Amino acid sequence: MVPEVVLRLDDDGRLVSFQGPLEAMVGPEAPAGGGRALARLRLQALRLRAEAPAVVGSSVATAVQGDPIEGVGGPLVPEVEVRADGFCVTVRPAPERQPEAGVAGTGDGSEAAIVSVMRDAPIGVVQLDDNARITAHNRFFGRLVGLDRADALVGTAFLDRVATGDRERVAAAMQPPIGDDPIEAGLGRESEAYVSLFLRRHADGLAPGSIVFAIDITQRRILETQFVQSQKMQAVGQLAGGVAHDFNNLLTAMTGFCDLLLQRHRPGDQSFADVMQIKQNANRAANLVRQLLAFSRQQTLIPRVIDVTETLADLSHLLRRLIGETVTLELVHGRSLKPVKADPGQLEQVIINLVVNARDAMPTGGVIRMHTSMVTTLKPLRQGEEAMAPGEYVLIDVVDTGTGIPASLQARIFEPFFTTKEVGQGTGLGLSTAFGIVKQFGGHLFVDSTLGSGTTFSIYLPAWNGEVDVVTEAGDGRLDSDLSGTGTVLLVEDEDPVRLFAARALRSKGYTVIEARSGEAALELLEREAPHLDLLITDVVMPGIDGPTLFRTVRETRPGLPVVCISGYSEDALRQRIVDVQGVAFLPKPFSLKQLAIAVKRAVASNDPTS
Repeated sequence: MVPEVVLRLDDDGRLVSFQGPLEAMVGPEAPAGGGRALARLRLQALRLRAEAPAVVGSSVATAVQGDPIEGVGGPLVPEVEVRADGFCVTVRPAPERQPEAGVAGTGDGSEAAIVSVMRDAPIGVVQLDDNARITAHNRFFGRLVGLDRADALVGTAFLDRVATGDRERVAAAMQPPIGDDPIEAGLGRESEAYVSLFLRRHADGLAPGSIVFAIDITQRRILETQFVQSQKMQAVGQLAGGVAHDFNNLLTAMTGFCDLLLQRHRPGDQSFADVMQIKQNANRAANLVRQLLAFSRQQTLIPRVIDVTETLADLSHLLRRLIGETVTLELVHGRSLKPVKADPGQLEQVIINLVVNARDAMPTGGVIRMHTSMVTTLKPLRQGEEAMAPGEYVLIDVVDTGTGIPASLQARIFEPFFTTKEVGQGTGLGLSTAFGIVKQFGGHLFVDSTLGSGTTFSIYLPAWNGEVDVVTEAGDGRLDSDLSGTGTVLLVEDEDPVRLFAARALRSKGYTVIEARSGEAALELLEREAPHLDLLITDVVMPGIDGPTLFRTVRETRPGLPVVCISGYSEDALRQRIVDVQGVAFLPKPFSLKQLAIAVKRAVASNDPTS
């Protein structure tokens, strides 16, 4: 790289100090303050000061390229920076001609052109001395470390600009023998930028004129981190979904057989209380399974159009009991809120999780403020890797005056099983569950926290602009009064306990039940006996022939046969596989005897022309 000369002048234009081959470029008289070339440089600096008097009182330097002057080896181009405390003049060879002294070049202007290119290059370029101290660098490298001047780091140690955790590795790479492989490292104390460093040195090791090229890979690093996090979340989500599916089969059998026992042991019976205890604990386990499915975004939701104001008002009584007497809950409703489409029970679960977390962040008491408003965004709203598309949203803010969340932890709070609470006081599923539920609604959950001041969780739910359905329970109440029925039902379920419970439950309601433990067994039975069927009940996920494949095959010979699919996974996963298929109902596990009887009676009634 062609050397440059950096001169510092006082307010009167006198030379204070310099750095670089001053005699070779400006003349032998220059170090003593004499010479025609130095005089022209002084005049340019003083003229610029007179033309820009407003700059004198400012702490910000203004850099302007001056007129070419004649140096020892040819034309030189000065760049003058006017400051409040004087001048800084950087002198470089003009592109038209190479200096004849102190520079190794071809003499055709190529070296000066390279200097000009490197000065404005979109990569960091740093020149080091034999002590690894910076003798020159371009502006891009200054921007990487937060300084926007070409000489801001001159005289400082290069390793001081490398992130603390990477210094030892970079220092080792700077020792001979020097390899050609790049070194990835962070710049700045907190790794504000991440770069790929290419070291170019003389054969005898680190020497004057050695160069470091720094290519900014910050964005690539962010994308890599996001990809790894996405893979981890996907793997944990698949594991949670699989575990939840197996648990749902067990819980279906547990709650189902409890229902069968309760038909024989009525209130007042000695065994009634014991059976109810088993069923209640099974229901508690079912809630935990729903949390696993929610965070893995495989939960079965029943969304409907709801009014957020009414939902929060009804929930506020429960929330006040949860937070205790030392915490005050303030609820402020926004005006002209549009409805949203969400599962009201799961939305309440999200709010409860956030409020309980806020309560735990205020052990000595405080205030939790919940307020709603309409928000219209014109540009994407981003936080970390999350990006919210422009549109109309109903915003629910949950604000506390607690201890706050450190900035280093804010990126991890939605990870499953991550918690800062003591052992035994938190599962780490609360916020990840809330995040998964909100995402299933098509919304976003953002966090903003200041350590020592408090935290704000913001729930953005897409505003609903369609028709508002009127929900009535009268029909369900009339149907629930009589759950008996008639007809032949083919029950296909690979889990023996679930199949045995469902078969007994339906027979007790008056149905004729044909059982099969696999899709292959069901098709073989239908081909061999060809019974009349009023309904097909099948599990969705089975070894071999799965539920969707089974009922498609059965409907080839029995078109229009009603189908009830049962599964521990979400209904969305089923619907994606049976697009445009009519007459298929879904019953999520775990289900009770009553829920099974209702689903079956509705499905059979839908195929009865007299109903």
